[in-house]
Amino acid sequence: MAEAKSSMRSIREWVVEHKLRVVGCLWLSGVVGSIAYNWSRPEKTSVKIIHARLHAQALTLAALAGAGLVEYYDHKSGAKADRVSKLLESEHLARKN
Repeated sequence: MAEAKSSMRSIREWVVEHKLRVVGCLWLSGVVGSIAYNWSRPEKTSVKIIHARLHAQALTLAALAGAGLVEYYDHKSGAKADRVSKLLESEHLARKN
């Protein structure tokens, strides 16, 4: 059970560090998945592409809202302040050397 918790924590940390990459990947997978789904339907190609864009846009908005919630939680819990202080400390040490 401890391994699963550690694994989830490492995944969460990666997602926190790469929020925009995650949102971009979700957008791309939304476009591809929607095009794949809509391709079997008897509609014009332009309508299929428009629907794919709309589905991907909705998924992206949901992902951005999720990233905002993660950012809010990190700010409220102080985890972001810890990361920023570590970053500033490492930059300060790099400048000294």
